[in-house]
Formats: sequence, structure tokens, C-alpha cells
Amino acid sequence: MSSEVLSVQQSYDADRYAAAHGVPTLTLMENAGAGAAREIARRWLPRKTVVLCGPGNNGGDGFVIARHLKAMGWSVRLALLGDVAALKGDAAGMAQKWDGPVEAVTPDVLGDAALVVDALFGAGLSRPLDGTARAVVERLNAADTDVVAIDVPSGLHGDLGKALGDCCIDADLTITFFRKKPAHVLMPGRMLCGDVAVIDIGIADAALSSIRPNIFENTPSLWGRAFPWPGPMGHKYGRGQAVAVSGPAHATGAARLAARGALRAGAGLVSVASPQDAVIVNATALTAIMVKPFDGAAGLASLLQDKRLNAVVIGPGCGVGRGTRDMVAAVLARSAAVVLDADALTSFSQEPATLFGQLREPAVLTPHEGEFARIFPGVLAQSSTRIEAARAAAAMAHCTVLLKGPDSVIAGADGRAAVCTNAPPWLATAGAGDVLAGMITGLLAQGMQSFKAAAAAAWLHGEAARAFGPGLIAEDLPEQLPAVLASLKGVLQN
Repeated sequence: MSSEVLSVQQSYDADRYAAAHGVPTLTLMENAGAGAAREIARRWLPRKTVVLCGPGNNGGDGFVIARHLKAMGWSVRLALLGDVAALKGDAAGMAQKWDGPVEAVTPDVLGDAALVVDALFGAGLSRPLDGTARAVVERLNAADTDVVAIDVPSGLHGDLGKALGDCCIDADLTITFFRKKPAHVLMPGRMLCGDVAVIDIGIADAALSSIRPNIFENTPSLWGRAFPWPGPMGHKYGRGQAVAVSGPAHATGAARLAARGALRAGAGLVSVASPQDAVIVNATALTAIMVKPFDGAAGLASLLQDKRLNAVVIGPGCGVGRGTRDMVAAVLARSAAVVLDADALTSFSQEPATLFGQLREPAVLTPHEGEFARIFPGVLAQSSTRIEAARAAAAMAHCTVLLKGPDSVIAGADGRAAVCTNAPPWLATAGAGDVLAGMITGLLAQGMQSFKAAAAAAWLHGEAARAFGPGLIAEDLPEQLPAVLASLKGVLQN
């Protein structure tokens, strides 16, 4: 499965690349429509179908779809927004190949259709739906009718993943071509698209070498080759030693969740660095995870002098204030890889530049939106997408940033961004982020590069939640990882 995500402009560039290398745009449209028709026929039995065509190339795709569905024996009505005589280019050519009547797009044309194909407007739409188009979309969204959108649901901005205005098709299936667009992976666009099917229309993968995409859907194809599987001659000391820094006695659970995540992610040894007052609490709750006492920032710095401790997560349950800032400074002064989460971030809300001045690779920041707004004030509000915001933050912090949410975004300081699409809603539970931070730490301990470690951990985190299902609590996540990892290994080997 390909993970590249192309902007609207990059998708146009891919079409032009194909045309320049012997695949005419008319052939691309024919392949797109024929492939979409096959995908529709694969998912539904023949039924009364209305194909809504717009005045541009998206409408041209609709003419092809209607022709192929009709040839398969489907009952198809085609309606056009505008006049056939006004169509241009490839769309005009495909309209000429349609041998059935062309009706006008109106709300009434929907009639008793059991399936509607939305080929009104594609990803290039730049203004809100209005007039007849809006009336049709509103009628369709209120009806109990299956909807297939072509390219993107009409009314959805292809790059922003948001409706243009307050009206947009709510599709059951979206069929797009060559590669996904940001609208297919970012919320709320991802929900409006329904299932997304990507159709091969004859554009060679070599087009990507000239386009050079730097947005990806977070799938194993992005980081799978770098995943640190143990070798037959390996041993625990070769798999890194991770440390989770605990808070005081009354706030130790978060660090233990992180430590468990690191251990299940494959770190060879994992320790909880525990303040003296919390040693007994942590020790009585841990078995395979060791406890290492320390006293204040100086004590933590001394503990981390051990070069074998090569990855540290700090923040969960540590408390907000000067003490945590000092401990973060102690951690960042060492050569270990670092994950900063929760209180380690909020503690710098009044002086984020101080934190950024200390950061260096390999490091990963894992804020949710509230924490993000505290250390990157104004960035989210001023950004057109969460991708743009995460990229800006990574550039400011000079390290990898994982902006958590229903469409978590991982951004590297080099401009790469990956969007998570596999997180179920029940992942929104207390402590889940602590486990994620620990999982990233466990992968860093094994030598995985920070961007790929964050992306891999986020994907595994989502899969573990999906495997458990509703009723999930944070403690369940590490226990799902063995099965998820086994499945991942099988996929990567095939």
C-alpha cells in the first residue's frame, strides 16, 4: 500500500507527467471512470443509480462512469449541472460517448435512486456550494441513499480537508485516483469521504520522483523497513535501555504506563526513574520493569550518566513547574534520545524558547492540542491545517513533533509529515498518551530514527486500540501489542 499523499496541485502535476510520458489525459479520464465503475459494481448489486455530473473534468469522469455502469446492465440516469454544449476538453469528448439522455441537475432528479454518484465538483473547487448545487447536496444528505463521491465529496476542499462553507456531500465511499489527497486523511474530510478507494489510472509511480511528496498517510509502508525486529543472535542489551521518569508518590501511574509501553515496543530493558518518596509505590507495582531511585534534577543527571540508558521519556505525571523544567534540562544535557510529553511541555508554557534552545535530535514532542497551544502559541490558530501547524512547530523546535488528535500528525524538522488514519474513537481515554510516549521511547531505544519511531508507534497505538475495541482503557494498550506486532511482521514479510 502506497503512503504518499499529494496536494491538489501535485495531483495535477502527476496528470501532466503521465501526458508527457505517453498517456493522454483522455485516456486517464477513461481509465478513471472505468475503474470507478468497477469499484462501484464490486461493492453494490445493480440498482437505480443517478450520476450527477458537474461542468468540469469531474463531470467528465461521471459521463464515463455512467456509460460503463449502463454497459454492465445498471439502470442509470445522468444529470448535468449546466449545458452539454458548454463542456470543454476531455469532458466534452466523454459526453459525446454517452448515448443516453442528459437531464438537468435538480433536487427532483434524485427521485427514488438507491445510489447516487457525486461527480459534481472535485478537489479543485475553491468556493462554497450555492444555488442548485447546494440544494441538491442538501436534499441528498437528508435522504437515505448510498453516495459515491468521485475524487472528493463535492464541497470539500482537497487540500484543507474542510468543507468550503457549511455544505458538503457526506459520502459512503470516495473514489480517487493515483494517490490520496489531504482531504482524504485529515478530519473532518476523512469522515465526509467515508471509505476511500484509490484507483490506478495509468500514472507511473515514477511521477513521484519529480513531484517529491512530503506528506504521507501513516502506514507501515512509510517506516516498515526500518522497524527494529530482534535478530536470532541478538540479546536484551542490544535492544536499548529505556527510562521513564516518574512523578511523586501520588502521581506514579503515568510513568508506569509509559514504561510498559516502552517494554512492549521492544526495548531490551526498561526502568522507572523514581523520586525517593515514590520508590516503594513504583517497586510494588512493577515486575519486569526496574526501579532506579533519584533525588531531584541533579540526581537524575547523575543516574543518566550511565550511557547504556539511551532513551528517556519525561513528563507524564511529573508535575508542572520549576522542578520539572530542571529535570528536563538534565535529560536534554545527556546523549540519550528523548520524548517530552504532558507536564514536560506545559512546564515551559511561559518560556518555550528556553525549551527549544535545549532540544536536539533525536527528540520527539508529543503534545495534544491544549499542550501544543501552550508551547507553540498561535501556531495552530494561524495554520490552515494541522499538517501546516505540526510542520511549523517541528521547525521551531528543531525536532519531531507529534500533534495528537483524531488525525494525529507527525512532523519532522525536515518538513516531512505523516497523518494517522487508524485511531478509533475509544482511544480517547486517560493514560493512552502516556503509553504512546513510552512506545516511541522503546523504539528510539532500539535505534529507530525519531520521525519513523513516532510514526510507527502512533500506528501501532491505533491498531492496538482497534484490536481491543470499545471499553478500552490505557492499561489494555500494551497487552494488545504482541498480537499487533505479530500481524505487522506477517504483513511486512509478504
